[in-house]
Amino acid sequence: MSVLLSIKPKYVEQIEQGSKTYEFRKSIFKQKTDEIWVYASAPIKQIVGKIHIDNIIEDTPENLWINFRTQAGIGKEDFFKYFEGKEKGFAIKIKEFEHFEEPINPYTETSNFTAPQSYAYLSNILPQFA
Repeated sequence: MSVLLSIKPKYVEQIEQGSKTYEFRKSIFKQKTDEIWVYASAPIKQIVGKIHIDNIIEDTPENLWINFRTQAGIGKEDFFKYFEGKEKGFAIKIKEFEHFEEPINPYTETSNFTAPQSYAYLSNILPQFA
């Protein structure tokens, strides 16, 4: 089962460069997955690659920050603003990033594509790639 995540282009770039090795989320997928398809949000608006997952850590935002801040690719203020009001969060450890030579334009692949707010299962929105 593959998942599609929307990630801001500045963070996608850090993931590609290897300086951001954790992706943080307020909620996590219900079904087990080993890979995440990466949709780079505006202004790119394309699926640019895949993250191969090492593991997923669930903890308080405070502990996630203490343990992974040097590999977070995000400042402390923005990190805690993102997790504001949350008692737990998730850190997705990136094993490898696979960059697509030809990005996928999901808007031409399906007429009703909407970028996921948190995540979506690829089979539900782009079954031809699942």
